[in-house]
Amino acid sequence: MEEENIILQKSYSSALDIIKTYKHLRFRQKEYELSKQLLRSGTSIGANVEEADAAPTKKDFANKMSIASKECKESHYWIRLLRDSDFLENEKAEPLLDECTQIKRI
Repeated sequence: MEEENIILQKSYSSALDIIKTYKHLRFRQKEYELSKQLLRSGTSIGANVEEADAAPTKKDFANKMSIASKECKESHYWIRLLRDSDFLENEKAEPLLDECTQIKRI
């Protein structure tokens, strides 16, 4: 049986939340540019974690995890910017920010 990998699960779950947030921003708030940046960086976290999981070398693993960490930091920025510019409600932003913080700590 395959061992549970918490970072794979959290990054995938976070990507789903980012996609839902993107849809909300795009179709309800009519915000197109910042939300696109968030979608790109937020879904890239999980993609890089998945690539790291299949990395053939420790160096490649470290590189992919470093990229995932940077994308997480960038997503954190976009979420704060969307919240502080009144496109994203605080009650929607805070769980996303918390997810980013948790992923960075793993």
